[in-house]
Amino acid sequence: MKKFVIGRLKSMGYALQGFWLLIRTEDAIITHSIGCLLFAGLGLYFQITPDQWMFQLLAFGTLLAVEGLNTGLEKLCDFVHPDFHKKIGEIKDIAAGAVTMIFLAVAAVLAFIYIPYLI
Repeated sequence: MKKFVIGRLKSMGYALQGFWLLIRTEDAIITHSIGCLLFAGLGLYFQITPDQWMFQLLAFGTLLAVEGLNTGLEKLCDFVHPDFHKKIGEIKDIAAGAVTMIFLAVAAVLAFIYIPYLI
């Protein structure tokens, strides 16, 4: 049991290192994080409901997680094939497309939450 707990703590340490690396170095994550913080501020200002907070936070977490996966995949592609390759470009485009899909879903969630407060 002790070995299991130590292993999980080490894994959490690695995960936190990756989290901080993303937050400090990746422009897309930084940009999305700033947007999330701005909308969190709007949530406080408009005193949105607990259900609205739940949807907003779930949307933010999903967006940031998918952006993190996209960043990791791009770095892996660059490591495996540093030179330009059409297939690597397609892989990166598909991953970026996934981020775009999530971004559009987040925009819809935020519109449903905030448009009633703005009308």
